[in-house]
Amino acid sequence: MFDIKWTANRLEKTADANLQIMSLENVGKARAFHRSFPQYAMTPLAKLKGMARTLGLGGVYVKDESYRFGLNAFKVLGGSFAMARYIADELGRDVSEVDYLYLTSQKLWEEFGQATFFTATDGNHGRGVAWAANKLRQQAVVLMPKGSSEARFRAIAAEGARVSIEEVNYDECVRMAAAQSAATPRSVVVQDTAWPGYEKIPSWIMQGYGTMAAEAAEQFDLYGVEKPTHIIVQAGVGSLAGAVEGYFANLFPDAPPKMVVVEASAANCLYRSALAGDGSAHAVTGDLSTIMAGLACGEANTISWDILRNHTSVFVSCPDWVTAKGMRMLGVPVKGDPTVISGESGAVGFGLLATVMENDDYRDLREAIGLDEHSQVLCFSTEGNTDSGRYRRVVWDGAYHYPYLDEA
Repeated sequence: MFDIKWTANRLEKTADANLQIMSLENVGKARAFHRSFPQYAMTPLAKLKGMARTLGLGGVYVKDESYRFGLNAFKVLGGSFAMARYIADELGRDVSEVDYLYLTSQKLWEEFGQATFFTATDGNHGRGVAWAANKLRQQAVVLMPKGSSEARFRAIAAEGARVSIEEVNYDECVRMAAAQSAATPRSVVVQDTAWPGYEKIPSWIMQGYGTMAAEAAEQFDLYGVEKPTHIIVQAGVGSLAGAVEGYFANLFPDAPPKMVVVEASAANCLYRSALAGDGSAHAVTGDLSTIMAGLACGEANTISWDILRNHTSVFVSCPDWVTAKGMRMLGVPVKGDPTVISGESGAVGFGLLATVMENDDYRDLREAIGLDEHSQVLCFSTEGNTDSGRYRRVVWDGAYHYPYLDEA
């Protein structure tokens, strides 16, 4: 229950047909779209020089998405770009012709009108879709799984979406959103998980996430570092992980960074799929109870799974204390390092890194990953403090320490 579990990737490689989804050209279009927003600014890449020295690493860098569009999370990158691609397709245009200025204009209203965008979410993705729909004068319907944070519910409702908390888990909410959309004229599901027959929009969402990866690569160059040697990225359905891995595999095809995918133990469908070793994506069912709400997804994105099985080095399953440790360490950094306010779904990658470097119980994992004093490690803090009550319980009160007895 309290241990980190991991497995090296020994899966048979496929033809890698989905890698082209994250081509530099496709990600470039997504980044150009995001740059057209007046709210756009490149989020910081925190260089934790003191932390790297403390952990015995060459460099530690954390992409801080708490600054993204004022929404405290990266998810808006995917939802907004998918909505733009959908509208462009409906109008028979390339997405390069559908920028923020056009999408918020009277001309769009005359040429396209209004559609309803359905989605399921733990909070961040739904808020991003609701925010984008609000800006573009579209409609959004958001379904949240049981146990969802009231603070995140209110944040979505404040963007003008119709939002509800359902008495089912995330994966069932996805199915409910799809069923409601099918019964609603002029509507579409905007979800970052894919299944047979629903693959186009998830691929667009992944391309939108590519903006964050492209920014990080550019920022490494600004720091005078050619590239990260290691990337640790968290996964729910795996869309973010596949987007990051796909982008960097295309950017450095001859020598990509070593990729580590980390999940919440309660929703570790990718880890279990890698452990099974048969090439299939295996689901995790039940309540998926974890403080890492953004990672509480039991069914893999089939598009992303194909990328992950070809490019991941190690799959890791982490209990909640790992992300709590990461939240506290990033929030109270080594003197001289910048502070990163990282939420429950944002800090697990860094928490894993710190644990593996500090605790010889995980020496085998450290050696399998190849972490040492020469390593330049990139982590993604995908959300900031999106639930202040829970954030304070973890960072102020020490909830979910190892081994924790309180599960509040």
